Amino acid sequence: MVELLAPAGNFISLASALKNGADAVYIGLEDVNMRINASNFSLEDIRKASEITKEYGAKLYVCTNTIMKDEDVEKLQQQLPYIKEYGADGIILSDIALIDLACENGLEAHVSVQENTTNFYALKTLEKLGAKRAILSRELSLDEIMEITKKLKKSNSSIETEVFIHGAMCMAISGRCFLSYGLYGRSANCGDCLQPCRKEWRLSFEEDENDDVINFSECDDESFIISNSYDDSYRTNFFSPKDMALIEHIPELIEAGIDSFKIEGRARSPDYVATAVKVYREAIDLYLKDPENYKYNPQWMEELMKVFNRGFDTGFYFNIPHEISENNQSKFIKKDIAKVVNYYNKIKVAELRIWDDLAVGDEIMIQGPTTGSITHVIESMQIDGKAIEKAEKGSNVAIAIDEKLRESDFVYKLIPREEK
Repeated sequence: MVELLAPAGNFISLASALKNGADAVYIGLEDVNMRINASNFSLEDIRKASEITKEYGAKLYVCTNTIMKDEDVEKLQQQLPYIKEYGADGIILSDIALIDLACENGLEAHVSVQENTTNFYALKTLEKLGAKRAILSRELSLDEIMEITKKLKKSNSSIETEVFIHGAMCMAISGRCFLSYGLYGRSANCGDCLQPCRKEWRLSFEEDENDDVINFSECDDESFIISNSYDDSYRTNFFSPKDMALIEHIPELIEAGIDSFKIEGRARSPDYVATAVKVYREAIDLYLKDPENYKYNPQWMEELMKVFNRGFDTGFYFNIPHEISENNQSKFIKKDIAKVVNYYNKIKVAELRIWDDLAVGDEIMIQGPTTGSITHVIESMQIDGKAIEKAEKGSNVAIAIDEKLRESDFVYKLIPREEK
């Protein structure tokens, strides 16, 4: 049973998360967590939060994941017995020195995403140190995560895996950023990020006679807005990625063997928490109840769009986060819509798992290390042996195609630019 883990920056958000079905909630201990500008919780608040959480049969994790100096560790060392006594189940930490301290106090040690855990061997090492769980790096793809969970299962490992499935994405690897500190002396790694990355930026090039870089363009003014796209829109927030939203990929995530799905957002409003938890709770429960007949509900995305968001992307799960170059003059947009699940040689039919609508007449591109790159116009489709004209996102669909495809080949829909 996968855990749905929700954020809470205050008691209103805590209640919002629990009432909408969170299995666990994570909160910040004041002064030692990565959201110092959120309301956060005192030691006494943890006692009350734990009581409320347990009324719902849920777990409570406390974030202590800033950079720690000796004085910080010594202060936390005095607080940990109270965190345990007051009913918290575990702490989220980014300094591995805290693993021992957590275990000594009977608390689960969850290693933060800031540790940048990217491989099976790191997980085994963290397990030997006593860690109960590790939050995997946001830069991993779903295929890489699946490979890690398979190896953990094969090795009979007990360490749990957690991944972010919704919320803000940071431009820096695992959130380890120095931009705020460099500009304002306010350290992101100590929870005090002022988010200069979210501002609009201009990029300029200063001429230097010693530079080897030569400007061959016809434009002498090398200060410009990033960037003028093919549709004449301007992309000025080039440090600011879209939010992550994986609501369309719940089946793949559950099948990957991940132990906990984490929603980002301790600094966001209670309505954001309530909506995100409600939507993902419905999707997870629906899939677990009847995987074979699970169907994605487009209304879920509509609900997520109603609360604060910066637009949605799928992070690194399926490819590098999408960027549009002003130099891209192709007639089609390649939209990532599916993966090949199987190919049946005798009848020349491919089974696709789709995360966008697909219809007869659509032109698709299939790419893989063995398959190469194939374009194909869909002439017929079936679901459960019945011919269909259109398949909705979240389906497994069969298409007739003569050329052999391979499992995990990527499938793109080619969309004429003028129709975008």
